[in-house]
Formats: sequence, C-alpha cells, structure tokens
Amino acid sequence: MTYRRSQGRGQSFGGRRGGGIGITLLLGLGFAAFTLIKYCSTATYNEITGEKQYISITPDQEVQLGLQSLPHMVQRHGGLHPDPRAQEMVTEVGENLLKNSPEIATMGYQFDFHYLADPNTVNAFALPGGQVFITDALASRLQNKDQLAGVIGHEIGHVVARHGAQRMSKSELIQGLTGAAVLASGDYGTAQALEMIGSVINMKYGRDQELQSDDLGVKYMIMAGYEPQEMKGVMKILKEASGGGSKQPEFFSTHPDPENRMEKIEESIQKYKDLKDGGRN
Repeated sequence: MTYRRSQGRGQSFGGRRGGGIGITLLLGLGFAAFTLIKYCSTATYNEITGEKQYISITPDQEVQLGLQSLPHMVQRHGGLHPDPRAQEMVTEVGENLLKNSPEIATMGYQFDFHYLADPNTVNAFALPGGQVFITDALASRLQNKDQLAGVIGHEIGHVVARHGAQRMSKSELIQGLTGAAVLASGDYGTAQALEMIGSVINMKYGRDQELQSDDLGVKYMIMAGYEPQEMKGVMKILKEASGGGSKQPEFFSTHPDPENRMEKIEESIQKYKDLKDGGRN
C-alpha cells in the first residue's frame, strides 16, 4: 500500500508539472500574439519614402523626444562649438536644404542644426523630430559646403524617413517576442539565441536606413543646388577616418561599406539629376 500511495503521488506531481508546462506555453504564445498584433496595429504610410511603416509614436512625440534628448547629446560631445561662424554655416546649409525641399515641411518636424565641439568623434547624427548634429571632428575634414550639405541632407533623410521611430518600434517587437519565447520555453538559452538573431536583423535594418538616407540626401542636395558628386567625397573622408575601411565584414556592421555607398550614391545622382529649383524640371 505504501508503494502504491507513493507511486500515485509521483504520477500526480508529474501531471501537475506537465499541466504547468502547457499553461506556460499557452501564455507565451498568447503574449507573442499580443506583441505582433500591437506592432501591426501601428502601421502608417510615409509620404516621403512611399513606404508602409510600423511606428508606435506620433511625429509630435518624436519632436518632444528629440528636444528632451538635446541637452544630453550636446553635453556628451563637449558642448556646442565656440566659433559662431561655424555654427552659422551649418545652420545656413541646413535651412537652405529645407527651403528647397517643400516635401519636408509636410512632416511637421522642428529642425535645428547643431555644430558640436567634439574634436575626436567623426560623426553626424539626428534625433527623431529634427535635431541634427555634426561634430567638429567630421566638419573640419570636409572640404566645401557641398560636402557639408551632403552630410546634413543625409541626416535630414533619417528624420523624414522616421528611421529612429522605426527602430524603436522594431526593438519593442523583438524584446516582446524574446520575452514570449522565454515564457513559453523557460529556456534562457532560447532568449540568448533570439537576441542574437534580433541584433543581426537590426544591423541589416540599420544599413538599409543608411542607404535610404544617402538617397534622400542626394535628392535634397540637387534640389538646393549643391553638387551631389561631393557626397562621394564624404564617403572617402569617412573611409579614411576609419583607417581605410571597415575591419569586419559589411554584413556585421551597422553601416554599409563606403565603397558600396558610393555606388548607390551614383545611382541616386542619375535618378534625381533632372531635379532643380525645388523639384521643377
């Protein structure tokens, strides 16, 4: 009798454990379904790029996010450059690009252009909503206003294509699905694998964004009367600044190889070469 009672208890315990696994799996699948439905419900159309995007925040929220992040980004790069003439040049080129590209105004963003004092970080970047930055380490390497226009036009492209907001939504999706997988399996190794896959997806996503912003930058340069071939000069400068090129295969880099970018830039130049005077042929 004792043996039978012990066996019955073992079977009962095993049954509860199996039931627990089943419930956990259902919860995980339910959470994954909720995450996907939430992501898909954010579909919107971008008139600039002609693409459907999945973005969970509004353009006004992008503007506020950029403004809130502005002081931190300025401080992180050593403050604004002390030479007012340098700042005036960056602002002049940025506003000229905006003035000659009426489509940008339809997005409702608040653009400001900032020349950062950072002498070491060769970079330019944009926050969601229209805050655009270039460091002295990059600006001092540029040879003319056309190259500066190429850099700023590229960053404007990131803003109007809503790349920052896109990446935020995609990151939320991957985090949600990773959490669902862990909940369903209880296997931390699964979570690590999914995070690795997610990081590679985001790398590819980032390279596509860079090429799209190059394309828009060329378009805005031509419409504002700048020489688009100088965008290739910017790529050469970036390649030199990186020590001659990427040290790892392009697939595992967030930015395309400069040589590949130059090929795509030439394609964009040919595509938009008839644009001038605000888009009139």
